[in-house]
Amino acid sequence: MAVSDPVAPPPENASTTGRHAPDLDAVRRFYDRNTAAFVTLGQGHDVGAIHRAVWGPGVTTEAGAFHFVEDAIAKALRGLAAPDPLRVIDLGCGIGASLTYLAGLVPLRGTGVTLSPVQVQAATRRIAQLGLSDRVRVIEGSYTALPLDTADAAYAIESFVHGPDAARFFTEAARVIRPGGLLAVCDDFVRPSDAPSARRTLARFCRGWHVHSLVTAATLHRLADDAGFTHLSTTDLTPWLQLGRPRDVLIDLLLPLVGWLPLQDTRLGHLDGGRALQRALKRGWLGYDLVLFTRR
Repeated sequence: MAVSDPVAPPPENASTTGRHAPDLDAVRRFYDRNTAAFVTLGQGHDVGAIHRAVWGPGVTTEAGAFHFVEDAIAKALRGLAAPDPLRVIDLGCGIGASLTYLAGLVPLRGTGVTLSPVQVQAATRRIAQLGLSDRVRVIEGSYTALPLDTADAAYAIESFVHGPDAARFFTEAARVIRPGGLLAVCDDFVRPSDAPSARRTLARFCRGWHVHSLVTAATLHRLADDAGFTHLSTTDLTPWLQLGRPRDVLIDLLLPLVGWLPLQDTRLGHLDGGRALQRALKRGWLGYDLVLFTRR
């Protein structure tokens, strides 16, 4: 069975295919329930990162690995022809770690958007502690209905796949980003495969991580082009991920022992989704890309 373009293991990716709307309340609950654990127990707790570490060229420290994507975005922001400060939106901002880090590298006024009120509270505390309240804020909302008018740039780090509508992500980004502005998307994208188990594995990933917009790179580019964006570059970050860490091996061994449980209805659901993500990345069924676009 080939993985089609776009991928739509029902019902998680129904928004991409138009079958029925996903439950955004479930995404909100997922992050309300798990954010504290993601931050305190994850590898990126020292820098507040929820996203993955990328051990790219020149990276020698764990902090550098967690900032690799943000450093690449900062480089792109510096290349924008725009007055200071830049108006930047984080589309799915977590606890504001990326936005506050970028504020230390680039003169900007930033707004982070998240579905999770728990994340808003944590981000607001973080911003105040760093003395950035006059430049950075985080608000509760959806990036498919932004309460904002204009921006020079926007980015989404591991948040695009959670959105209810991949096309709407781009049309809304195009509405607020000025011509000549930047859009960066870093996330998992489907690599076409004829492997019979690819679709089943991707469906488990979608269920466990509440993924609604899992698409191929070709679909991503088409949706962006339709909305008024021109593709600038794609960097495949997959070779620089840490796959098969001891923690991941342990989860891979233990989860089958509790396979009889309704994992989606427990706190183990995201672990099962992460296990599927690891397998898909190792088998080449998914790739982790940083994609840059400019608004026409």
